Amino acid sequence: MPWKNQGGGPWGSGPKGPWGNGPQPVGPRPPDLEDLLRRGQDRLQQIMPGGYFSGIGITLIILLIIAFWLLSGFFRVQSEELGVVLRFGKHVRTVQPGLNYHLPYPIETVLLPKALRVNTISIGMTLIDDPARRGRSIRDVPEESLMLTGDENIVDVDFTVLWRIKPDGVGDFLFNIQNPEGTVKAVSESAMREVIGRSQIQPILTGARNVTEQSVQELIQRTLDSYGAGILISQVQMQKVDPPAQVIDAFRDVQAARANLEQLQNEAQTYANQVVPQARGRAAQIMQAAEGYREQTVAEAKGQSSRFLKVYEEYKKAPDVTRERIYLETMERVLGGADKLVYDGGPSGQGVVPFLPLNELTTKRPPTTGQQSSGGNR
Repeated sequence: MPWKNQGGGPWGSGPKGPWGNGPQPVGPRPPDLEDLLRRGQDRLQQIMPGGYFSGIGITLIILLIIAFWLLSGFFRVQSEELGVVLRFGKHVRTVQPGLNYHLPYPIETVLLPKALRVNTISIGMTLIDDPARRGRSIRDVPEESLMLTGDENIVDVDFTVLWRIKPDGVGDFLFNIQNPEGTVKAVSESAMREVIGRSQIQPILTGARNVTEQSVQELIQRTLDSYGAGILISQVQMQKVDPPAQVIDAFRDVQAARANLEQLQNEAQTYANQVVPQARGRAAQIMQAAEGYREQTVAEAKGQSSRFLKVYEEYKKAPDVTRERIYLETMERVLGGADKLVYDGGPSGQGVVPFLPLNELTTKRPPTTGQQSSGGNR
């Protein structure tokens, strides 16, 4: 006899196995789909008297379809998004994050670009997965980073561009450009090459990074605005600016030599700032002393000449008296400070002793240190 008629196979009736009864159901049984459909049909028949295809039933079905169609126009805009509502494919308005409504499809549709998120594009470098480090590492891209400067030098520039969609340019962003990231990257690389090509290598490597970043950002923004891209460039950051790896050691030696040159120039300038004022002070002092000596000499000469002229005027009035006065004043000035001895022997010269003790006749002066008085003068 076949097993299907034995009610459970060769081991007896029911869902049994060779060791007894089969598995028993545990917990509540799931609802039967056919039973649910049957109950739903019964309720619809109760609501719509006369059957599904009566006038009232068809009207209710149409109303339900219209209600579901109208409710399909509700949509939610996330925090980083803006809602762009299109009416028959034309941009009509932009809505902010939150719950919004538009006329149901196909009258109006909505696009949800990430308009409030700041995007990053790296040029000259790329991030790759590194299984050994269990993370991501940076790999240089020479075809993007090597650029020619205005003084015909090569420089390796890696930079990052931060951009986002303009709040009032979402429509331009969606409909005017096809590949936004590729467009921003191409325009950024072109702008950086143009600015580097107008600059010297030394300012780029030392202190002109901020100026270069500002110039590149303005050039990128002007170019994208001319395209009508609806993109706002937030910032340009130069990550690495170095000479090519093949000449970086020689370049560092040149930089060290220039640093030493600047140090020596600063020391020489410091010494000059210290010595030059001192020399100028001494020169001014000498000039003032010479000026004073000149004024003194000229004043003395003028005084002597004035005195001489006055004496000469008196001499012309009374020559004999003036001559005698001059003689007396001169003798007084010459003999005024000397020891004097006057001997008047008379015309006959008698009574003159052969030896005259002049030292005893003159007033004795106290002897100076190491010496004795040598007597008077005749």
